[in-house]
Formats: sequence, structure tokens, C-alpha cells
Amino acid sequence: MLKLIAAWIVNALALLAVAYFVPGIHVNGFATALVAAVVIGLANILIKPILTILTLPITILTLGLFIFVINGVLFWGVGHFLQGFEVATLMAGIIGALAYSVISWLLAAIVIDKD
Repeated sequence: MLKLIAAWIVNALALLAVAYFVPGIHVNGFATALVAAVVIGLANILIKPILTILTLPITILTLGLFIFVINGVLFWGVGHFLQGFEVATLMAGIIGALAYSVISWLLAAIVIDKD
């Protein structure tokens, strides 16, 4: 349970860092980042597999690079769904999703204990 809470906080901090570094992404505060981290996680669990299956032919044609577009669309969609978390364009969503993945992975590698 403690690792789950730590991962949630790490993802919220990563989202704040993305908002700082990527133009076109804005997060109002830490509480908004916590909610956005949960919604992004739920979107990745529930919606991403469906989109991945529906876009499988184009994903194969692009050698998997279309997954970046799917991640960006989900990130952009959450930005339009949540008040206080804004993603201005689809390109900002793609760059933001990529940066969010890298930053949250790095922070998790540093902070979360690997028993």
C-alpha cells in the first residue's frame, strides 16, 4: 500500500515537472496533479488497450511509433477532461506524455524501494 501511494506521489511530481518543462501544458497545483495522475493512470489501463487494438494496422505500419500518438491523445484528452490540467495541442500532448513517462520512470527508480 505504501508503494502505491509513493508511486502516486511520484507520478504527480512528474506531472508538475512536465508542466514546468513542456510549453503548452499547465497544472494548477499539486492537488490537481494528484487527480490528473490518477485519471491518466485509469486512461492508460482502460482506454489505451482498446485504442491500441483499434489502431493495430497503423501501429504495425509505423513500426510501433503510432503508440506515441495514442499516448499523446490520451494525455491531451485528460487535459481537456480535467479542470486545472490543460494540454494546449496534440503535439504538446505527445511531447508531454513522452516526458511524463521518462520523468516518472526516473523518479520511481530513485525514490521507490526495490525489495
